[in-house]
Amino acid sequence: MLVLARKLHESIRIGDEIEVSVVEIKGDQVKLGIKAPSRITVHRQEVYDAIQRENVSAADTEPSRVPSLEGIMPPRQP
Repeated sequence: MLVLARKLHESIRIGDEIEVSVVEIKGDQVKLGIKAPSRITVHRQEVYDAIQRENVSAADTEPSRVPSLEGIMPPRQP
């Protein structure tokens, strides 16, 4: 892990497309601004973890439940 010290209104760059700036410092809280292309998703860690758990849960479908989807899904085209 790279650890950098930054002051208010200073930035770091990640590659050519991502900039992380210190926007505000209040007590023990630091607010960061992140500029990145829209194709790059940016999430707080706890949100990212929740998305990963949901993806694993969605992929863990019991094969016995698949036939019940036949009435919901349109027929497969050849």
